[in-house]
Amino acid sequence: MEGSGSGSVAASSGLADCSLVFWTLCSVLLPVLITLWCSFQRSRRQLLIRDIFRKSKHDWHYTDLFGQPTYCCVCAQHILQGAFCSCCGLRVSEGCLKKADQRFLCKEIVMRSGSGAHGSMPHHWIRGNVPLCSCCMVCKQQCGTQPKLCDYRCVWCQYTVHDECMVDHLKTQECMFGEFRDLIIPPYYLSAINQLRKDKRTSYEKVVPYSRKHWMPIIILANTRSGNNMGETLLREFKILLNPVQVFDLSKTAPAKALQLCLLLPCNAVRVLVCGGDGTVGWVLDAIDEMKIKGQEQFIPQVAILPLGTGNDLSNTLGWGAGYAGEVPVEQILRNVMEADGVKLDRWKVQVTNKGYYNLRKPKVFTMNNYFSIGPDALMALNFHAHREKTPSLFSSRIINKAVYFFYGTKDCLVQECKDLNKKVELELDGERIELPNLEGIIVLNIGYWGGGCRLWEGMGDEPYPLARHDDGLLEVVGVHGSFHCAQIQVKLANPVRLGQAHTVRLILKSSKMPMQVDGEPWAQGPCTVTITHKTHALMLYHSGEQTDDDASSTSEPEPAREQTDEDE
Repeated sequence: MEGSGSGSVAASSGLADCSLVFWTLCSVLLPVLITLWCSFQRSRRQLLIRDIFRKSKHDWHYTDLFGQPTYCCVCAQHILQGAFCSCCGLRVSEGCLKKADQRFLCKEIVMRSGSGAHGSMPHHWIRGNVPLCSCCMVCKQQCGTQPKLCDYRCVWCQYTVHDECMVDHLKTQECMFGEFRDLIIPPYYLSAINQLRKDKRTSYEKVVPYSRKHWMPIIILANTRSGNNMGETLLREFKILLNPVQVFDLSKTAPAKALQLCLLLPCNAVRVLVCGGDGTVGWVLDAIDEMKIKGQEQFIPQVAILPLGTGNDLSNTLGWGAGYAGEVPVEQILRNVMEADGVKLDRWKVQVTNKGYYNLRKPKVFTMNNYFSIGPDALMALNFHAHREKTPSLFSSRIINKAVYFFYGTKDCLVQECKDLNKKVELELDGERIELPNLEGIIVLNIGYWGGGCRLWEGMGDEPYPLARHDDGLLEVVGVHGSFHCAQIQVKLANPVRLGQAHTVRLILKSSKMPMQVDGEPWAQGPCTVTITHKTHALMLYHSGEQTDDDASSTSEPEPAREQTDEDE
């Protein structure tokens, strides 16, 4: 009896152990299996979404969180995450994406049929998610006030209409493209141009709106890698307001290719808005120079700037401000471009010829828009450039970029790597040799601003020099005593050493290796001869509405002088 009792106890103990092992395995494996299943379903769902995005005519983007109350255009439910089209503004939940893609048409960049060949097209209405503070075009009352999918918006003219005000004739009414009709390239225009090209005709004058007096079509060129990485957001907002064919991402399409659109548009009427830093502007201007070489000079556009870079001195000179961080609505930017005046910008050829009797290499040739320098500011740019090449992800903020510049400037104040520059170089202005004082740097200026917003040539004090012009064919040449002197100049505690003005500048580096830069592109240079001569003019747009701190300090000048200053910048 005792043996059978102990056997049953052992058997029950074994069953308990097996049960414990089983439930332990279940408690461990079940969450793992659930996690794997959810991961598989998520990956499968993402593949389906990407497949829809790839095949769709909409420009879909997925977001985890909408920035304002949003309703699905299919099921009308409130959504926190989902997809939106950056061209027409449709917003849908993840589950309704396929239905929305099949049900709703996106903006047509070119009319599919000949219905628009005569120069008109109806409104393209999208229901719901209208902009805040928009007014109904019928009753003039505010739209989008109810917490549901309601009211309509035209994707071209941006007019909005209440549900109850939407009548049949509005659905077929001709769209006049709203406030920015003079900037938009209509789909029916491109359709007519394509037909003419198929017929091998180039007489575009009779195509509406080619001959319209105030039509100034705009092309947007945005560098999504510039400065504070606002390019992506700007691209989407411009696509909403304009024809998407007018908006280009320079990380995907080179400026030379994007500017070929100018050949289909009226001569001397196109305006280009470059969203990026001064380097991006130089890239676009180089592409425009290529158009001149190809004999396309009559199609050359005028260039405006939306400053997204770090320094933005050219933008500041032309009145577009020292930096853009989203504080001005995109609509106002387009208004500024429409109202801007045309000016010329000198562009200069910088030729660097290495010394040596047996040097068979071709001279290095650069194009300068802003300034050339040798010395401490070029050294800061060189160190910054080397650091950014190693860790580009760290340099996504304008504040961080300026902080790195400050660090290298402070370091040079202690080390003084460029001292005794006057013993290493010779300077000639229009063939006349200049006796140099004790300097660490030389800066050759084409524009009024330098170093992120400092009026270098004008200076400060009782007898300020006149502003440097960017269209007079003259270069201003100044010297600096070091990094600390540069910092003093920027906070208006010192003036530069003014060496003179000239049409041609020649600089001879006799010995050692020195840092040089052209428009923020730095390099280390051995003994050489640098020659700067006039190359060409660029057609730019000047905006008189922007005012910097330096401008504010000059408001006490007489009105005629102020007008001249605006022109000079």
